[in-house]
Amino acid sequence: MNPTPSIPRFHWLSALLVATALLGGCVVGPTRTSSTTPVRAPQHPLVAQASALAGDPANAAAINALLAQLDDATLAAEAAALAEGDPLYPYAGRALLRRGLPLPRPFDRVAWQFDASARPPAEADGYRPPVRLAVLLPLSGDLSAAAAPVRDGLLAGYYGESRRRPEVRFYDTHGTAGGALAAYDRAAGEGNDFMVGPLGRDEVGALFNRGALAVPVLALNRAGDVPPAGNASFSLSPEDEGIAAAGLLLERGARRVLVIAGSDDSQRRAVDALRNHLAEHGATVTGIASAGIADYSPYAQAEGGVDAVFLAVRGNVAREAMPRLALAGLAGVPRVATSHLLSGTGKPEEDRILDGIAFPGEPWTSGGYVAGLAPEASVAERLPTARGGGARLFAFGHDAWLLTAYMEKLALSPDASVNGATGMLRIDGSGNVQRTPAWSTFSGGVAVPLANAGRY
Repeated sequence: MNPTPSIPRFHWLSALLVATALLGGCVVGPTRTSSTTPVRAPQHPLVAQASALAGDPANAAAINALLAQLDDATLAAEAAALAEGDPLYPYAGRALLRRGLPLPRPFDRVAWQFDASARPPAEADGYRPPVRLAVLLPLSGDLSAAAAPVRDGLLAGYYGESRRRPEVRFYDTHGTAGGALAAYDRAAGEGNDFMVGPLGRDEVGALFNRGALAVPVLALNRAGDVPPAGNASFSLSPEDEGIAAAGLLLERGARRVLVIAGSDDSQRRAVDALRNHLAEHGATVTGIASAGIADYSPYAQAEGGVDAVFLAVRGNVAREAMPRLALAGLAGVPRVATSHLLSGTGKPEEDRILDGIAFPGEPWTSGGYVAGLAPEASVAERLPTARGGGARLFAFGHDAWLLTAYMEKLALSPDASVNGATGMLRIDGSGNVQRTPAWSTFSGGVAVPLANAGRY
């Protein structure tokens, strides 16, 4: 399809509707033996073990498990003592971020760099958007229904900004012969200096497999662990939800967790991430039960018992499981779920049985304030793509816009973050966007923000 022309400035919601119609401890310091020669304090034994493994990405799980055994003060001190370029620092940094702790310095940008020198100077808050932005989305075909709210959320963020904005052009990755790769090549040839997309996981993988890219990309999915140098990856991934859920359970003292899961691929991925993160912290999954099992007692009576439940199922399935969990004696243990819990809900009189279950969500969809973006109810009233399940993707699109504008700040500042519609956003040392979600729970059958949900 032909690229959309530059978008003029006028009220964002009106413009969005038009666009939709047209598009269809302390820190250990160095000791000195002389006035000029610093001597590194001995590493903690666990850190020394992790350092010996850090040269091979295949050792990531073992490294994370070693660092997970450190208390906060020791982890922070050991991370600060690592030299510039130490291959262990990215692991230590990500461990600090997962605990909600600050980085002692920015991630070492040895392989991953972000150059915004071609952009006009940054504003005082770090706002520095590109000059010409290309958005690669499947605007036609089977994925167009998912792409529409992403597109509209991005435009909402765009029109909610009153400062300098880039020219934006949309490219249909489905309607272009050659798919996302051809759409990328076309957008690069037409002078765009930054791109958002593509959306499909396979598309992102194919693009990233090219290696070095002429124009940097914020991909809207994950494909492997590390994007090519200079590029970034943003995703509402089930793995992130599993890790966040494990963090909340650990903070609540859970060590033995029973999992109730469905057969959906995203649910399985969330369970795997939860299990791995628990294992890194010395906790365990005692069993994985299907939601359809009539009696959970054998799982509850397992040696060592169960002190928490994780649910990777839809809300309507969870409602059916709650009485059986109560009969098994698990009604009073902490219960945490994935965002799937919201699916199949909406009737308070039926959903009261879900009261007290914590699940990750987005500040915007939980009624929170997001700068430059009208409340969810207001937007959904006028825009179909922001309703129901589309609201989460709308928030995702909005945050994709924020990331394009604050990428340099996030890449170069040690504790930089942006408060987005999907949560607090940061970038690790490899170009992956790390998202801290907002936690919610059911109260009286209605989803409400969860106070004091922890730092994860």
